[in-house]
Amino acid sequence: MFGIKHIKFDSMTYVIHYKNGNISKEGRGLSFFYFAPNSSIVAIPMGSNDLPFVFNESTKDYQTVTIQGQISYKIAQPKTLADVLDFTVNDNGQYKKNDIEKLNQRIINEAQTSTSSFIHDINLKDAIRSAKTIEERILDGLKSSSAIGMLGIEILGANILAIRATPEMARALETETREKLQQEADQAIYERRNFAVEQERRIKESELNTEIAVEEKQKQIEEKRMESDVQRAENQRKLREMKLEADIAIENQRKQLIEQKTANDKKEAETKGYVIETTLKPYKELDWKTLTALSNNNTPGFNISLAFRELAENAEKIGNINISPELLESILNEKRGQKR
Repeated sequence: MFGIKHIKFDSMTYVIHYKNGNISKEGRGLSFFYFAPNSSIVAIPMGSNDLPFVFNESTKDYQTVTIQGQISYKIAQPKTLADVLDFTVNDNGQYKKNDIEKLNQRIINEAQTSTSSFIHDINLKDAIRSAKTIEERILDGLKSSSAIGMLGIEILGANILAIRATPEMARALETETREKLQQEADQAIYERRNFAVEQERRIKESELNTEIAVEEKQKQIEEKRMESDVQRAENQRKLREMKLEADIAIENQRKQLIEQKTANDKKEAETKGYVIETTLKPYKELDWKTLTALSNNNTPGFNISLAFRELAENAEKIGNINISPELLESILNEKRGQKR
């Protein structure tokens, strides 16, 4: 009514109220009445923004790559931005111009400028694998850009989401990569088989070395056993020699003992013979009858025996003689009684 209007903004919008060309009030989240004929209101969004971008560049080997990503930024100096771009709103709070698109395009242009020289100096394969480097290039280029500084914005970050070649070149790279991967797979199979063969060779060599070591150890054991057998045989020979020497010594001692005993027996026999000879020498010249008389044996049987002896000596002079069995029996009984 009469040109007086009321307008309200949220807390994420920085508002500048110009009245007759001068700043009447400014701040975030303002709500006020104003006179429309002499007022101009600028509303600048303060929140962070994610700006997606897609642009094409040519690599060193004249191949086109498409770089896709996004840039995060926020407006740090709204008054500076208001001096460069038009963020004026109407009575309904809507922008009269779409300068936010102009702001975004300037940021994208600066990002593309920061990466173009880098992409032009590398080939397609390197470009596809350079996402991290491109991110750093874009971030450094935007932060150091004087044009961005004049806009009063703060760059929060840059992310590369994809780097793609043309479909034809992508298929060619896929084919090349596939062939290379196949070659690497074949090489891996070859190396694995070669490794298996080498391992088998090492195992066989280890087994042969083990067998050689075992044979050498068995040889040493056999030599040691032979040395032990030789030593045992030598010891047994020495024992036999010692035993023989001991037997010989015993036999020699026994021989000496027998010789001594023989000599002693001989001397004893000679002594006994001499004694007997000396004892019997007085009787040597005597008649047996005299000797019988000297024996002083008056038993009937002895006398009868002497009688038979005389009869036997004079048998040629005797014609007949009769000896009764009773006489013989009495003589035998007498002898048996004497033995008892």
